[in-house]
Amino acid sequence: MTTRRRFLSTTTATLAGSLLLNVVPAGISLSRAAATAQMLRRPIPSSGETLPVIGMGTSGSFEVPSGSAEYQSLKEVLKRFFAGGATLIDTAPTYSNAEDNLGALLSEGNLRKQCFLATKLSGVSGRDAGMAQFASTLKRLQTDKVELLQVHNLRDWKTQIEVARELKKQGKVKYVGVTHYVDSAHDELAEVVQATKPDFLQINHSVTNRGIEKRVLPLAKELGVAVLTNRNFNDGALFRQVQGKELPGWAADAGITSWAQMFLKYSLSQEAVTAVIPATGKPDRQSDNLKAGFGALLTPAQQKELIALVG
Repeated sequence: MTTRRRFLSTTTATLAGSLLLNVVPAGISLSRAAATAQMLRRPIPSSGETLPVIGMGTSGSFEVPSGSAEYQSLKEVLKRFFAGGATLIDTAPTYSNAEDNLGALLSEGNLRKQCFLATKLSGVSGRDAGMAQFASTLKRLQTDKVELLQVHNLRDWKTQIEVARELKKQGKVKYVGVTHYVDSAHDELAEVVQATKPDFLQINHSVTNRGIEKRVLPLAKELGVAVLTNRNFNDGALFRQVQGKELPGWAADAGITSWAQMFLKYSLSQEAVTAVIPATGKPDRQSDNLKAGFGALLTPAQQKELIALVG
């Protein structure tokens, strides 16, 4: 099986930790802001707080034995993540031991204050179960609050979103969201977002899975809901689809040196997308992912060409 490593540029340098973060000023286009030498940030519509556009997921990558070689590698992954100006890390209590590992690593590295920490109410039904799971999550993450609590995959969403909002009132949660990860759930997610108007929604999006562009993204923009996109590499399938293909000639104009950056920039080129959250346990891939937050975004013509190239 072709791995992503074969597509990473051999000249990719580690991002400098001294880079300043950029807030998009009023009246300045997103594409112009992204063309600066600073990581692009986008606002959370419900508050105006801004987030760096490159985040990180933990599914799979943080589900490793504590103390293992893979666990040790995560220390460098986190070091590069924060040094590059990123802050948002997404996890869930149902990602086996991901919350435990993330909590331990953030605590060990004294990194919690730098992190916009997002987790979920996942796989539970009923208020008591939701509250109990969240209490466990705080212990596992070694924190007393999280920045974002999401109702995962819309499970018992009517009850769990009220649980999340109750926790928000208690000051244990800053923002509330809903999630899903498959195309077939887009319409249901849109209906829930319409009914509840959460602070965030999280959903799958890639150059070959563009369903949210029809209804979900326009609705999020209309209602003022921040959008996190997952599965930006289509579970690795995109790298196999471009095996043996060169980057388009215009890639250099956008500062793109790898297919990973190209795929992340495609999602970020949708104006309603607040941040992407690719998961990785490899330091070199972390550095590569972070580069997608710099340089120009894709024009509509470039997006169209990329769709034709990958499709």
